[in-house]
Amino acid sequence: MKRNCLILLFAVQLAHAGFGQSAPRADSLQAIQSALRARDFSQALELTHSQLQQFPQDPRLWTFEGLAFAGLKKSSEALTAYDKALTISPSYLPALQGAAQLEFEGGNVHAIPRLERILQQLPNDPTSHAMLAVLAYKQHDCATAVKHFAQSTQLISTQPRALAEYAACLIDLERPSEAIPVFKQIVAHFPGDPRARYDLAVAEVAAHQGKDAVETLQPLLQSKDPDTDVLDLASSAYEDTGDTPKAVELLRHAIVLNPRKAKYYVDFAMLSFNHQSFQVGVDMVNVGLKELPNAASLYIARGILYMQMAEYDKGEADFAMATKIDPSQASGAVAESMALIQQSNLDQALATVESQLSSNPKEAFLYYLKAQILVQKGAEGGSAEFKEAVKAATRATELQSDFVLPRDILGSLYLKSGQPELAIEQCRLALHGNPSDQEALYHLIQALRQSGKGSKAEIAELVQKLADLRQHSREQEASANKYKLYEPDKTKTATPQQ
Repeated sequence: MKRNCLILLFAVQLAHAGFGQSAPRADSLQAIQSALRARDFSQALELTHSQLQQFPQDPRLWTFEGLAFAGLKKSSEALTAYDKALTISPSYLPALQGAAQLEFEGGNVHAIPRLERILQQLPNDPTSHAMLAVLAYKQHDCATAVKHFAQSTQLISTQPRALAEYAACLIDLERPSEAIPVFKQIVAHFPGDPRARYDLAVAEVAAHQGKDAVETLQPLLQSKDPDTDVLDLASSAYEDTGDTPKAVELLRHAIVLNPRKAKYYVDFAMLSFNHQSFQVGVDMVNVGLKELPNAASLYIARGILYMQMAEYDKGEADFAMATKIDPSQASGAVAESMALIQQSNLDQALATVESQLSSNPKEAFLYYLKAQILVQKGAEGGSAEFKEAVKAATRATELQSDFVLPRDILGSLYLKSGQPELAIEQCRLALHGNPSDQEALYHLIQALRQSGKGSKAEIAELVQKLADLRQHSREQEASANKYKLYEPDKTKTATPQQ
């Protein structure tokens, strides 16, 4: 994103700018411009200094000096010259652009306010938007980065690194559908790069475009020695298409090739969970624990499976072990709380969540769980429990604005308490994050009817959408129940069975 013609561009801008009668003669400015164009920066600097002795308040001359110093790789001196120009004329665009360019190239966040001032004058300048996007990415501010990348799409289309940052932020913001075309541009730049193809498939799987992901991964799967992460991702892609036997085959192959990666066993446990083949999942996790006896994630996965099998003592023991192995993570307590909720042991679940919140006060999911438990305990409108549930769910959305589940709870609570306008707001926010959120859609329909603010046409459209989503869910459930995983022999090898 460097402006290769920056110096010549500035020279042209400066030569045609007027600053009153007490200003250098045109031929003097043209001489400096010619030296800059010829990249004779020392000569340009000498000529500029000569003019500055006569016209020290001319911002063009200070900007010329900045350009000359920049050409001589003297960034500090160049920035000083630009700042002097801006002291004389704070909105002088060439000096702003020169200073922003230098600070951007040095990774200096001071470029940000300069770039923002440039955009006040040139709101559609793609280079300034691109620079702001890159700087925001470096500060892990993906929301800001995406906003500016979107304003510079044509410029960054030739910049693979910027494209990669743009796509990574879209994934981080859980917007995989938007990331897919960006990843496709990267693949077009590097058609033989397996990483580019893998990243595209990750986005496609996240967007539930399993068929496309399978096609994207084919060249990588056809390798003599396929990467195990590719096998794992392809397993998810095939499962998304409904081809469970192929998904199991690929995931087992990944485990055989790399038996010391916990994620593969967890993914197998999830596959078993989805197909209600809980014992098969437990057996595979047991294999993993022999290889990785201190992997907290494996104990959590097995604990969840045990809970589904009504072996509650074993499940709770696994959750406790996960917390013991990694006390800094709330994962074990979260899983335990969810299991306790499933058993309707709500008081103990609430105690567990509140205990974790004392040491993890910024964990959004824990606040969501607290709200969920209070709702299940029967929090009535106006009661202390109701207010506490609203407070907890609201805190969850404050910590994670795109977290849909607590917004579902808020929509329900506001609807029940006769506050349909607030319910409508939360339901719309939830649907913005997840257009397929059936709970938010149902509550939105009820809130619109209750408030009288929804037109018949809008409500009819929402009702039809809800019906379509429910039908799709039934089809997915039928597909998941189509296969069970079983063990054909004592080797405990998981195999698909229709």
